Parts: sequence; C-alpha cells; structure tokens
Amino acid sequence: MGTGATPLWDATEADRQADALRVSAVTPTILAALHRISRGVNPVAPRPDLGVAANWLYMVTGEVADAALVRAVEKYLIATIDHGFNASTFTARVIASTGADVFSAVCGAIGAFSGPLHGGAPDRALEALDEIRSTGRDPAEWARDEIAHGRRIMCFGHAVYRTRDPRSEMLKGVALELGGATVEFAVDAEEKIVSALREAHPDRPRYANVEFYAGVVMDRCGLPREMFTPTFAVSRVVGWSANIVEQSAIRTIIRPDARYVGRPLTPATP
Repeated sequence: MGTGATPLWDATEADRQADALRVSAVTPTILAALHRISRGVNPVAPRPDLGVAANWLYMVTGEVADAALVRAVEKYLIATIDHGFNASTFTARVIASTGADVFSAVCGAIGAFSGPLHGGAPDRALEALDEIRSTGRDPAEWARDEIAHGRRIMCFGHAVYRTRDPRSEMLKGVALELGGATVEFAVDAEEKIVSALREAHPDRPRYANVEFYAGVVMDRCGLPREMFTPTFAVSRVVGWSANIVEQSAIRTIIRPDARYVGRPLTPATP
C-alpha cells in the first residue's frame, strides 16, 4: 500500500490505534486538498488553532468560517460518526478480519460508502428540491408523480428506522437555527413529501433520513455539493477506524456461507 501501516495481523495494539488515528487525521486533509486541486487552486494546510469542523471548512473553502457555521458542521460530524453495522462499516470489518492493514480496510469502506443508497445521497436531496422549485410544482404533487412512476424518492426512508430518524430531527433543528430560504423550502417540502408517501403506503410510512437535512445544512454552511459525501466520510472514518481496531482483536476471518438457489445442474452426457 505504501502507507507504512502494519498489517493488523502482525500489528500490536498500539500500532493499530496509531494507524487508526493517522487515517482519521489524514482523510479530511487529503479530501480537501483533492477538491481544491480539482478547482485549480492550491491546497491549504490545516491550522493547529482550529478544531476539526473549523479546519474542514477552512481547508475546503480557504476561509475561516463563522462560529455558528462551524458549530453546525460539528454537530453533523458528531451525529454521523457511527451507526451500527451499516454497509461501509461491515465492509471495513470484513477486510479487517483478513488481517489487512487499517488503510486497506478504510479504502474498502469508502467504496461501499460511495453508493447513492448509502453515503452518496445528501446532494440528491438538494437536486430534488432544485427540481421542485425550478418547475414551480407543489412538493406533494411532485412526490405523487415520482411514486406513480415507480421512482425512489432519495433521502426518505431508512433500512433500520420505521419512524423519524433522530439524527434527521436534530439536523432539522440545526438548519432552522441557521435559517434561510433553502431551509424554509426544505422544511415545507419534507412535510408534504412525507404526507404523499403516507398516502401511497399508509402501512409503511417513510420519513426524511439523515441525508435530507445533512445536505441542507452543508449547503447553508457553504460546502459545495460535491463535498457533501466527503464531509460525511470525514465523520464516518472515525467510526470505521474504531470498528477496524475492535475487529482486529478477533483472530477469525469473516466468511459468510452461501446457498445455491439456481436451477439444478444436469450431468454432462458422456
């Protein structure tokens, strides 16, 4: 890998924790630098006088953010550090169980995290809001049309929660504190979309999940949309690292069984 990390199978507990801290620290720095390079501007180094959220905003935008915006991003980062055995965390643990190094496990987690059904969803919430606003349609009418055509409404519903996502409720409060036209429109749209979903599926209501207001909050804090998922990763890498270190103490590979359910194979004719 060229990272200098020791394979977990051979590493001491101190080595594992040191590598976990290192990958958690370098991830936001690398992501912010790559973003700025893609924009044709020079990366900026993190400042020792700024905290994690403040440094993230500074490294992405090149400017020191207002304290209210820093606190909003900080709350988001704290709320999304970990969330059970989600797809990316499980991926990280599977790789860790092979004895690979911490960086390899995190890279695998990032691959799983990039999917639109996982970490790659926050920007899609704003895309939906943009579409509703640009057409001048009522959000409930838009949602009914999406449902009628069998299209999934991103950022609504959750693999675990069957009621309101508590993280979404917290971020909704953060968004309301920040205020602004986008926030007001998002709150109105959320209520109407949830109502339309309840009409279509009264036995299976779906509510806004964490990605919906995450996108709204990050937009309000001045982060570009292409950095929404990387911002999520800045938080979740800490959870991945903790799970990787924990898994490394179990000296058994994760090897699920599979059962073939296809058609029976016919023996070859001599």
